[in-house]
Amino acid sequence: MSARGEESADVPGLPVPEPSDLPGFPEALELGDVPGVPEPPDVPDVPDVPGVSGAPGAPGVPEIPERPGLPEAVEGSVTAAQLLAKVAKCKQISKGKYRTDQKASASIPVCDAGNAVFWKADMDIDCDGRRTTRCNRQTDPSFQEATAFLQSDGAYLNAEKLPFIVVPTPSPIWNYKSSGIRGGSVAAVVYRGKVRYAVVGDTGPTGIIGEASYATAKALGIAPNPAKGGTPSGVTYIVFKNSKASPIESHGAAVTLGERLAKNFVKSR
Repeated sequence: MSARGEESADVPGLPVPEPSDLPGFPEALELGDVPGVPEPPDVPDVPDVPGVSGAPGAPGVPEIPERPGLPEAVEGSVTAAQLLAKVAKCKQISKGKYRTDQKASASIPVCDAGNAVFWKADMDIDCDGRRTTRCNRQTDPSFQEATAFLQSDGAYLNAEKLPFIVVPTPSPIWNYKSSGIRGGSVAAVVYRGKVRYAVVGDTGPTGIIGEASYATAKALGIAPNPAKGGTPSGVTYIVFKNSKASPIESHGAAVTLGERLAKNFVKSR
């Protein structure tokens, strides 16, 4: 067994002298008694901070704030009023008008506004694409496991998470491609004073207009239930020509680009 850490046994009858009692062994010196070595300065006491003790995170001690990162684009810094003022008048480019639903009359034109096209309609809820908790055959009787446009990895879009709008499938009424619109084009969607950015993510019936994803509706405060949600009117869709958020599934990319395009749009003549 190793002797390291064991105590030495006293030998009976044999006194053990203290080191200072041994001939020639100096007494222990204080630090300030060593010749040529100055005494260390006194360290002042650290004053107590009222109500604060312990380490950060302990009760009563505030956490050290994290260093702020780069600011993200703020969605809606261009106001609804500014955008609506630019689309007050319609220069119709569609060769006819669209219905909002199968039973409605055709009354919705697609209009040109310089750097954008727009229409004012209702909002039906599109839950097509990737199957999720909110978007599936049980929640949406018309559910389809596909979207017209795909993510950068080839997967269908996620209507529950990604704000996107639906454009009518090309027809004699209007072909969105002829207006510089494509999958991933950025849109500003306006409803009751709110502005939210989305991408063109799906196509719908040739004669119907006014539809957006579950996520778009939710962001605007519209009931997103695909079976019972939506709103019958009051939604303005402004789609910026020749724009594209990349990748299409990045809402952050859509917001950043959308804010820039919207600012240019409201300043244009």
